[in-house]
Amino acid sequence: MRDEFFASLEVILHTSEIQKRFELFDELYQKMPDLSFDHSSSIYPITQPIYQEICKIIHPTKIQRSKSIHSDCAMAAFLHSIAHIEYSAIDLALDASYRFRNLPSEFYRDWIEVAREEITHFKMLRALLQSLGYDYGDFAVHSNLFDAMKATPNFADRMALVHRGMEANGLDANPFVVQKVERSLHPLKDQILEVLAVILRDEISHVARGDRWWRFSKDPRKFEEILRLYAYSLPKVLNIDARLQCGFSLEELDRLRAYALHSRSTL
Repeated sequence: MRDEFFASLEVILHTSEIQKRFELFDELYQKMPDLSFDHSSSIYPITQPIYQEICKIIHPTKIQRSKSIHSDCAMAAFLHSIAHIEYSAIDLALDASYRFRNLPSEFYRDWIEVAREEITHFKMLRALLQSLGYDYGDFAVHSNLFDAMKATPNFADRMALVHRGMEANGLDANPFVVQKVERSLHPLKDQILEVLAVILRDEISHVARGDRWWRFSKDPRKFEEILRLYAYSLPKVLNIDARLQCGFSLEELDRLRAYALHSRSTL
């Protein structure tokens, strides 16, 4: 009897132990061509962050961020913050694959591939963290991405807000993160820059998938209308080159810059 995709994915989603989770995912990934799909099966998404058993969760404004990352401790906190984003993004990809049913097979292949790449990113960052004598869970985290995931059980909103919106903000932040590392005197600097380059390359493809499936939804609303619905703010500076590679048009980016200015002026 063939293993079933959604049942296998459900076990992974609800497994909190990191190594076991990744082992189960590897098994699913290898079996993907042979799995059956029961789109009528019940859906039991995670209702609390799966990492709450590993990390202390606090409000984003309470998280301390060092201006410089020269010391091991400051660099570890910096790496941990990025690792947490990547670990949260694993859940985003897994949940999209599990929650949304009766979609083309390409949809499930896309998001399982995204999950695989997010796991790779997390492992690279965790290895750097461990080389400094720290590990994932040693610093407090926020639950922003999980909260957005929980708030968007609707397919179009999830693709727009989370995968085309919040994940694209990672592209906007990347140049500033790179600059911060380049200014560091830490001996891991070059290795970290290499990892950030891999993450940027892969994240462009992830946001492009969000763009593709948001367009597939044929939602009649403009993208910024969905952002406004969730009171979501955009950064001051958009990574134009990266966003163009993901499917944004110059006309849309002009609208998003205007939206960003307006949303900040009304705060």
